[in-house]
Amino acid sequence: MAESLASPVAAVILAAGKGTRMKSETHKVLHPIGGRPMLMHLMSSLGELLPQRTLVVVGDRAEQLQAALTGTGAELVVQQPQLGTGHAVLQAVDAMPDFAGTTLILFGDVPLLTPATMKRLLEAVDRPGGPDIAVLAFRTDTPGAYGRVIADADGTMHRIVEAKDASAEELQVRLCNSGLMAVRSEHLGGWLRALRNDNAAGEYYLTDLIALARESGRRAVVLEGSPEEVIGVNSRNELAVAEGLFQARYRQNLMALGVTLVAPESVFFSHDTEIGADTLVEPHVVFGPGVRIAAGATIRAFSHLEGAEVASGCEVGPYARLRPGTVLHQGAKVGNFVETKKAVLGAGAKANHLSYLGDAEIGAKANIGAGTITCNYDGFLKYRTVIGEGAFIGSNSSLVAPVNIGAGAIVGAGSAVTKDVETDSLTLVRAPQESKPGWAARFRAQMQARKDKR
Repeated sequence: MAESLASPVAAVILAAGKGTRMKSETHKVLHPIGGRPMLMHLMSSLGELLPQRTLVVVGDRAEQLQAALTGTGAELVVQQPQLGTGHAVLQAVDAMPDFAGTTLILFGDVPLLTPATMKRLLEAVDRPGGPDIAVLAFRTDTPGAYGRVIADADGTMHRIVEAKDASAEELQVRLCNSGLMAVRSEHLGGWLRALRNDNAAGEYYLTDLIALARESGRRAVVLEGSPEEVIGVNSRNELAVAEGLFQARYRQNLMALGVTLVAPESVFFSHDTEIGADTLVEPHVVFGPGVRIAAGATIRAFSHLEGAEVASGCEVGPYARLRPGTVLHQGAKVGNFVETKKAVLGAGAKANHLSYLGDAEIGAKANIGAGTITCNYDGFLKYRTVIGEGAFIGSNSSLVAPVNIGAGAIVGAGSAVTKDVETDSLTLVRAPQESKPGWAARFRAQMQARKDKR
């Protein structure tokens, strides 16, 4: 997306706040949406613009952000003390004194911003004769504590006024500041150093750049965006709202690609969920990270999948749990109340009811009876079970790993298998059945007599 931009881009992400309203030991911007930290959503979208430099301004719990950003190429800049957003951006600008291009200023707690909107901001100031500042704003009937954007009808900005500093007339304005902007870097440092903190909060407001630009004969413009896209997350309630917006967007995208969601509002996805066309997803299904579903699969109600691959023609659930490392090949079936973990089911293999299959390889067209478990853990180590093609495992069997069941073998119901089973053999591991005629009637009579004497 960055190819059409004439100037290089530096991104400054503000993430120095304490996030006290989140009431958490985890840094605010590391709380997940769709299974991915908010900050990493923003980093992923930003990556499509190919910025020359990315600087993240940190303060509280900086060590958490450093760990999260390892390997991303982002540079951390410490803001200490924290004297406002203008002061925060100045720390980043001072860290790249030789940068010449456009600086994109973002917030780490605004995770739903799209690459297209970022590019709109950059293009506004990148074109010849364009303004020096482009600010992203949104309209709302409940502006509350948002800063108000004072601008002409053509988008030319006069100033941004914080709600606590606004007059009664200014508070009636419905065009609100998102805090996101693009600025020509050649002017940014000088304007930041000219900021003053004579306001209600005693802070250096980034928003005061607009007035400084006008005073120096430069122009700033406002671009309008979607309120949902620029939502900031400062509390658990707002985190839930952002999660809901993310999920709604993901559901719409998947349905547009040909996935059937019977009750879309009840299905939840991770940021990396992949589902092919003509797949049917029934209500109340949860997809954790790392799930790939091929075209034409069926995921039935109340199932939970994470770290799993499901091939075409497979059926999962209802009430199934696929844990990481599960692979279902074409036409395999995992039915109700079956749990799998690091289990590979070959084409057409079936585990229809009430089973646990862990650390297992199950051959094509094998049939796993109800109540079967692979005993893969001895309290210290994990062991593997291999079941050959076309094998039949009778109900309520325990396969004590490590163990191999040969192709075509049959394991009788109720067996506890501790040794390898040969190909095409029958294995029965249970005590012989013994019947004692009349014993039950005599037992009941004896017990009733004993009870009557009390």
